[in-house]
Amino acid sequence: MAQAKTNAMRILDQNGIPYQGMSYDSRDGKVDGISVAQKIGRDPKMVYKTLVTEGHSKNIYVFIIPVAGELDLKKAAAAAGEKKIEMIPVKDIQKLTGYIRGGCSPIGMKKSYPTFLAREAMDLGEIIVSGGKIGFQIQLPVAELQKATGAAMSELLK
Repeated sequence: MAQAKTNAMRILDQNGIPYQGMSYDSRDGKVDGISVAQKIGRDPKMVYKTLVTEGHSKNIYVFIIPVAGELDLKKAAAAAGEKKIEMIPVKDIQKLTGYIRGGCSPIGMKKSYPTFLAREAMDLGEIIVSGGKIGFQIQLPVAELQKATGAAMSELLK
């Protein structure tokens, strides 16, 4: 059965960006990053999660960090040039991004938001991010992810 293309995949295809898609079984409900890394047989250091935040200015920002890492909100605010940043409520993720929690890809959101990638990604040739739906991940070169999202490298982890 052919994999239905997600918005993230279509954007990568349109821009000639190479990637490898990986499916995993999500029926057990374990869709957190560490569980996903185990299911696809990859080191959690390679698997990144997409976090959506709102700044003091009410602007939306996207942060891409390792699944085992924790976003330092002070560092995130500094990277975004904000006084303060907070995670958006889960109920608002789909409205803002077009994706659901657990399937939120940094590629192909409804709008293009300022995006920041954890500096740790510089040590890796490729990383894995959500492919735009639960049960699907995309592995691609870090430089290509930056090209697709406009992500700036930043110090983001606690």
